[in-house]
Amino acid sequence: MSKGNINITSRTLLVYLILVLPFAIGIILQLFYIQYIKGNEYRALAKNLTIKEFRVKANRGNIYANDGSILATSEPKYDIFFDPTVPSDKIFYNNINVLANKISRLTGEPANRIKKRFVSARKAGVQFVKVAKKLNFSSYQQVKNFPVFKLGMFKGGLIVKYHTERAFPLGDVLKRTIGFSRGQANKAGLEGYYDKYLKGRDGMKKKQKIKSGVWRPLSDINDIDPEDGYDLVTNIQVDFQDIAHQELKKQLINYEADHGSVIIMDVETGAVKAMVNLGKTKNGDYEEIRNYAVYETMEPGSTFKVFSVMALLEDNYAQPESIVDTQDGKYKIYNKTVRDAHYGGFGKITLSQVIEKSSNVGIVKFVYENYNKQPQKFVNRMYGFGLHNQTGIDIKGEGKPIIPDPKNDNWSGISLPWMAYGYGVELTPLQILTYYNGIANDGKVMKPYLASEIKQFDKSIKKFKPQILNSSLASSNTIHEIQKMLRGVVLRGTGAEYVKSPYVDIAGKTGTAQADYWKGAKQYIASFVGYFPADHPRYSMIVVIHKPNPEKGYYGAQVAGSVFKKIAEYVYGKTPMEVHLAMEKTENTHKKADLILAKYKTVMPDLRGLPSKDALYILENLGLHVQLSGSGIVKEQSIKRGERIKKKQLVRLKLS
Repeated sequence: MSKGNINITSRTLLVYLILVLPFAIGIILQLFYIQYIKGNEYRALAKNLTIKEFRVKANRGNIYANDGSILATSEPKYDIFFDPTVPSDKIFYNNINVLANKISRLTGEPANRIKKRFVSARKAGVQFVKVAKKLNFSSYQQVKNFPVFKLGMFKGGLIVKYHTERAFPLGDVLKRTIGFSRGQANKAGLEGYYDKYLKGRDGMKKKQKIKSGVWRPLSDINDIDPEDGYDLVTNIQVDFQDIAHQELKKQLINYEADHGSVIIMDVETGAVKAMVNLGKTKNGDYEEIRNYAVYETMEPGSTFKVFSVMALLEDNYAQPESIVDTQDGKYKIYNKTVRDAHYGGFGKITLSQVIEKSSNVGIVKFVYENYNKQPQKFVNRMYGFGLHNQTGIDIKGEGKPIIPDPKNDNWSGISLPWMAYGYGVELTPLQILTYYNGIANDGKVMKPYLASEIKQFDKSIKKFKPQILNSSLASSNTIHEIQKMLRGVVLRGTGAEYVKSPYVDIAGKTGTAQADYWKGAKQYIASFVGYFPADHPRYSMIVVIHKPNPEKGYYGAQVAGSVFKKIAEYVYGKTPMEVHLAMEKTENTHKKADLILAKYKTVMPDLRGLPSKDALYILENLGLHVQLSGSGIVKEQSIKRGERIKKKQLVRLKLS
């Protein structure tokens, strides 16, 4: 090699060593850095861009009525999309007309518009085109068999997104009582209260992104399966709920009222059998907008008079036969005048008649004249009954009662008389019913509750039992006298015209309270609360209707009481025949025992053939001591019929 060539080669090698070699070494070092130092980070980043964990929502538990009817369930819904770039030209253009026609029949959208949208998207390379949303399972099955779509995701471009929605088979009926659960802060009704049981536990599934908006499930080795929520069984009786809904809605329409509610409760347990809440919408219809029965406090008006009478009886300030002079139906206290609804007043009437006729003047006079110098004593009676407490029903958002107190700054000279007939006091319909239910239940106040059981398939997870709020609302004598007064309201008082029924004996109290009276408005709240059958209460109920058109009527008996009557007749008609017979038998036995007591005062009656409890009832009322042997019906008695008896004399009864 010539010296010149050697010099050129040397210079080339020198240039390579100076320029190329460092660059090559730099690349090698960068590759080493990427592979061994930053490699894990970059691999994780790439993986995150193509693999993602998707939450798999658990199926929410169902809510059932007491007969197994579904009140709320999770219904599968399918959103359908199309990637028109996936099918081959032959498959796409040979089937586009038929596909567009089938989609048109399903969705109602014109077929030519569907075809145009798909063709335009294909030409523009758009990979995600809406076909239909919220399809049920049946419609989804149809779509899967449409031309092109039946080839699946990778050949036909079919994209399906699945989710569930809460469905209500009864429609608007019971909607607000069922409620909803929308995140942590937005919960209502049974759905909200029992959310922790109903929601279940979500799972997790890994998917890989294969194109824009399209993810393919990966192996399920590391997946977490969702756990479905528990089911909730309620005390709701669907036919009771339905009739209450229908009758309330008809009355709201008839009287052009603003809103109203109905609650039906089992007397013995406090189980809520129906709860209806209807409010007027912008279009003039009535729907379940708010749960007025639970959350809305109101001045109860005349239905509160019963608690005033209970206080008077318990403190021995009056008796049912005590007389009050209502004069001309007006009674002035300071610069305020209490008026009776009956023009001209009722004159002199008894305390029992005050309730039967719903005399404002009568009850205010009784309360004011006995408690004016000691108003705290009256208020403490209300506290003793428990009227200042919430019921604790298993629904969120229960209204808080307001009972004025002399210790508060807003107490004035008219607070006590106004309380006496239900003004200045605020209670929810549920709270009023709860304590009337206690009267029907011989003084035992039960906590109202909607849920009876939480289940997982046929396995019971938790059962809810009746709970007592107050074991003795008042003395048995007071409760007995109040029961007689409430029966009198319907037999000969304010409820006689609209509430008295030939089919079922009803006891209760009418309520007509002014609403927004401080604004000078002539608006009213009509209510009726009571129970049936009167002698052997099975169910209690309250009907409240807000702001009926005054020109059509606004009194409690007419507007609310007539609804109570219709519902009570239906419910009583649905009561099992064996229950009717048991009631009838007990009622007749008591009548017979009372007839015997009325006839025999100083001589022994014939007790043979009577149940032991009725024989005891008679003998104890005659002042005799009783010794029993055996059980069942009276077979023999130691003192024969017609023999004279003395107080504390011993009578031996042989039972069989």
